[in-house]
Amino acid sequence: MQTPANLADIAVLGAGSWGTALAIQLARAGRGARLWARNPAHVEALVRERCNRRYLPEAPFPDGLQPTASLQAAVDGVADVLLAVPSDAFRQLLTQLKPLLPAAMRLCWATKGFELDSGKLPNEVAHEVLGPGRSVAVLSGPTFAREVGAGLPTAMTIASSEVDYAERLARDLSSSSFRAYTSTDITGVEVGGAVKNVLAIGAGLCDGLGFGANTRVALITRGLTEMTRLGVALGARRETFMGLAGLGDLVLTCTDDHSRNRRFGLALARGASVEQALADIGQIVEGYHAARALRRVALRERVVMPIAEGIHGVLYERLPADQLVRGMMMRPIKPEFD
Repeated sequence: MQTPANLADIAVLGAGSWGTALAIQLARAGRGARLWARNPAHVEALVRERCNRRYLPEAPFPDGLQPTASLQAAVDGVADVLLAVPSDAFRQLLTQLKPLLPAAMRLCWATKGFELDSGKLPNEVAHEVLGPGRSVAVLSGPTFAREVGAGLPTAMTIASSEVDYAERLARDLSSSSFRAYTSTDITGVEVGGAVKNVLAIGAGLCDGLGFGANTRVALITRGLTEMTRLGVALGARRETFMGLAGLGDLVLTCTDDHSRNRRFGLALARGASVEQALADIGQIVEGYHAARALRRVALRERVVMPIAEGIHGVLYERLPADQLVRGMMMRPIKPEFD
C-alpha cells in the first residue's frame, strides 16, 4: 500500500511489539511513519483494526501511522529507516534493503544482540552488509513496548557517531511522555542490549528458585560488572554502562515480569523444560540464543563472565539452575572492582 508523501518521514521495519510501539511513538510525536510487516495477512489486520491486536492490542494507531506489506513501498521516499527485528533476522533484512536504499538514506535500528554465528554486533553487521559512509544509529534502553504504546513516561538512549543524527532522532521521538538521550558510544549501547537479556534469564532463575532479593541484587550488580568488562574489551566507554542502555535496561529486564527473558528463567526454575518454556511464552526469547553468542564472544575476547557462563550451562548443558547461584557464591575472594 502506497502512503502519501507527507506521511512518509520514516519507515519502521518489523511489526512486532517493539516495532509497533516505536512507530506509534513516532507518529504520536508528529512524525509520519510507515510500519512494514512481512506477512500480508498481518498487514491487512493492522489496516483494518488500526492496532496490532496480536502484539500490542491496547495501543490504537495514530493517524500518521500507515502499515504496508511492501518493503519497496515502505522505504520509497523516506529520509530514515528504522529496523526493529530480532538479531537473527537483522542481516537478512539488511541484505534485502541494500538495493533499495539510496546512499543518503539514514539507517537506525532497535535490534539487540550479538549475531549468533559471527559474534558481531548489529553495527558491525550493518557496516559489513551496506559498506561505510552511511549515517547510522542504534536505539536502546529501558523500554517495554506495552508501556510505550500506552504513552507512559519513558526514557531511552540513541547512539550514533554523528551527533547531529542522534539529536535529530531524539527530537523526532521525544514528546511529553517520551524522552530520548543521545550518545556517541554505539558499541557500549549495543553491548548493554546484548548482555542484559541473558542476565535477565538468570534473574528469573534465581527468583523462581526462591533465593530472594539479596540474590537478585547480587546477580544484577555482578552482572553489570561482567557487561562492563566485556564492553570495555570491545572498545566501549565504561560510563555508558551506568546509564539507561546499561544499568537502566538491565534493572528493568531483570526485575519486571513484562520481560520475556525473566519469565523464561522463572519457568525453567519451576521445572519447565526449555522447549516448554519457549512455547508457553509464545514470542521470541532473545536471551536464549544470545547466551550462546555471548559465551563465544567472551571466550574470543578472553573476558571472564562467570554469571553468563553459568546461565549458558543451565540452558545448554542442563546444569541444575541452583548451580548458577552456588557458582557465584563460591568465586575466589577478590577486590570488588578488579
